[in-house]
Amino acid sequence: MATFSAAVYQNEFLPDGGTDVNSIVTIECTGAGQAGRTGGGDAGEIIIVDTSGSMGVSNMEAAKTAARAAVEQITDGTWFAIVAGNHQAYLAYPPARAGVGMVRMDPTTRFQAIQSIQTFRADGGTAIGTWLTLARRLFASVPSLGQKHAILLTDGENHNERPEDLDRAISEATGEFQCDCRGVGVQWKVEEIRKVAQALLGTVDIIPHPQLMAQEFSNIMSTAMGRGVADAELRVWAPQGAQVQFVRQVSPQVEDLTSRSVQVNPLTTAYPTGAWGDESRDYHVQVRLAPKAVGQEQLAARIQITIAGQVQAQGLVKARWSSDESLTARINPEVAHYTGQTELASAIQEGLAAKAMGDEATATLKLGRAVKLAAQTGNAEATTRLRKVVDITDEREGTVRLKRAVDKADEMALDTASTKTTRIR
Repeated sequence: MATFSAAVYQNEFLPDGGTDVNSIVTIECTGAGQAGRTGGGDAGEIIIVDTSGSMGVSNMEAAKTAARAAVEQITDGTWFAIVAGNHQAYLAYPPARAGVGMVRMDPTTRFQAIQSIQTFRADGGTAIGTWLTLARRLFASVPSLGQKHAILLTDGENHNERPEDLDRAISEATGEFQCDCRGVGVQWKVEEIRKVAQALLGTVDIIPHPQLMAQEFSNIMSTAMGRGVADAELRVWAPQGAQVQFVRQVSPQVEDLTSRSVQVNPLTTAYPTGAWGDESRDYHVQVRLAPKAVGQEQLAARIQITIAGQVQAQGLVKARWSSDESLTARINPEVAHYTGQTELASAIQEGLAAKAMGDEATATLKLGRAVKLAAQTGNAEATTRLRKVVDITDEREGTVRLKRAVDKADEMALDTASTKTTRIR
């Protein structure tokens, strides 16, 4: 049985007139078990493979190998389907025309699914919205599913449908299933696929070489099978008159959940966190209070992790007003660390966007800021990736020069990894 714990890190002291309370809440889950095995409903998996003409022979063969590797990781009893996508979405397996569009995994269906993957051919265009729409309908065809997850692979831009069509498909899929997205090669658009992954509580990354696809797919599916908690919510209670300014997941990656809030009651809002395995995640919560007199104190927030409305763990965020500057001026180390990590993600993305637009001055400024923040927060991985895009003169000051020749894959890897964070040292 899954067990959750919660720990709060903050400086609870506010100066006279102070209103904003910041806290980092660490939620840890142990004993999650396997997907579909813990009483939260069945688990469903859909593998979505780009079969457009741009995949070509080598990418297509590697994608087949990757899809097979993912199928091998799906545990028996899990409902699953295989979708082939180009300018349309095709149900490659099972061969259903109506009714239930998924089957349970067993030795026979595993063999049949692998045989169907072998028939994939690269042809046609790319319309990712249609792929998401078919996946949503397939999941909906199995009412017993409590956990729904997909892997989506593409190699190119979404040329064969209007942006608003993709946006609509993403909106309709939001809250219906989770989706980890991967792009192979360098012809796809990071911001386009990130938009899908963020809305569907998944991850986005680049697979720079086709031969790396199989291991990546195997790892993603193995992780999904280890998420025995189908769905959990982060709930934030704040006192009357207070305002929740934002709720962000800040580890293992930055995800702003603020706009995803659902009102539970007049004082409580809920934020989706998706499925959980044995893992730990950190959340940054900021609450704005009405100021009180020096010497007074108040409960600023009650932060809970819940499953089906039942509280699994909670942490309390407090506020105390003081005239002692040695107390009020302190910045909590965890809050400072993750504030820097969030700014680091924005600086990288804004810097690369400016570079793509030919605005070298802004790109140099933003990427220089990113180098400085990476150094300050101890994000060695970000520093390593940044070095492939800029020449660093002074890491501590963020003095950099843009490299004249940059491998496109390195630039995209920096972009996709920009939201990945490191824990405080």
